[in-house]
Amino acid sequence: MSGIHYYKPVKAMIGMQLTYAGVALSTRAALLQGMSPSVFVFYRQGIATSVIAPIAYFARRSERSCLGLRSFCLIFLASLVGVAINQNIYFEGIYLASSSMGSALFNLVPAITFVAAFVIGLEKVDIRTLRSVAKIIGTVLCVGGAVSMVLLRGPKLLNSSGGENWLLGSFLLFGSSCCWSFWIIFQVPVSASYPDHLSLSAWMCFMATLQSGTIALFLERNPEAWILHSYLELASCLYAGIIGSATSFFVKAWCISRRGPLFCAMFSPLATVIVTIFASIFLHEEIYIGSLIGAVGVIVGLYVVLWGKAQDHEELKTDTVSISNDDQSTIAEILVDGSSKNMTCTSTTDLEKPFLFV
Repeated sequence: MSGIHYYKPVKAMIGMQLTYAGVALSTRAALLQGMSPSVFVFYRQGIATSVIAPIAYFARRSERSCLGLRSFCLIFLASLVGVAINQNIYFEGIYLASSSMGSALFNLVPAITFVAAFVIGLEKVDIRTLRSVAKIIGTVLCVGGAVSMVLLRGPKLLNSSGGENWLLGSFLLFGSSCCWSFWIIFQVPVSASYPDHLSLSAWMCFMATLQSGTIALFLERNPEAWILHSYLELASCLYAGIIGSATSFFVKAWCISRRGPLFCAMFSPLATVIVTIFASIFLHEEIYIGSLIGAVGVIVGLYVVLWGKAQDHEELKTDTVSISNDDQSTIAEILVDGSSKNMTCTSTTDLEKPFLFV
């Protein structure tokens, strides 16, 4: 029975990657039918808000959290860059390029996050350690693979029809990865200012809905663009909003609480493989040798960066345990030398829990 429970997070992460692949494929199909990317983002965020807001309200009905001015500004900025702008340029990118390209370039997020965190001082690099060298090499592989996918398409392997705006779409997808990296880094001050994650997600979805609606009103002046003309467009909006946004939040939060963030990040390339296979079969997307080699480089670089981050966590855990043992020894010596009548034993139970589940 313990083995079944052990593999539950694995099954959940595989299911979530299938979900992400379904969002990319269904959205691409809806966009090819003529649906506006900005209108799609607005509908998706609106549906996600209508699902997660009641859950957050009833779950936190007994304990209200006050949203101050600082928290409001931080959540507004995180929603604008990480959700509204990010999703608008992402879906425009997969429309101009391909869903497989969008899924592959999404694997750049850990490398971009590492570079951005190093620039602003949140990430330390010591070239004398193997883990820092691994993060640098992994970042170079990710960036090199992305450049290969965009510029070195090479001979065609499958299908014959392609878009004329491949390069523009690829740059938009790269910009989307940068926005998502900003969102990840920005979660540090946002979570510190407003630690209620469920309510935070509801507020973020609500603000992103208003922001996405404003962007869509600015970009789409034709009233016909707001009408859903087929069941595919309606189904893709419902699927992306309910399953791709609201449900995936709970699944990912549960998996992180059980096995840690690194475990969840390890499954990201699986969505790339799924999307590439099904996109070439059902959407007749082109597959090039250069794109395939570049995707492999991005995935390998991703795992190298994640290995370096895992070693950082292991080092931090070792140092913490070492400091804890030293503190306990000091306390024991003080108690023995200072009072022979009061012999007590102290323990730090908080440090017994592992920092990272791998």
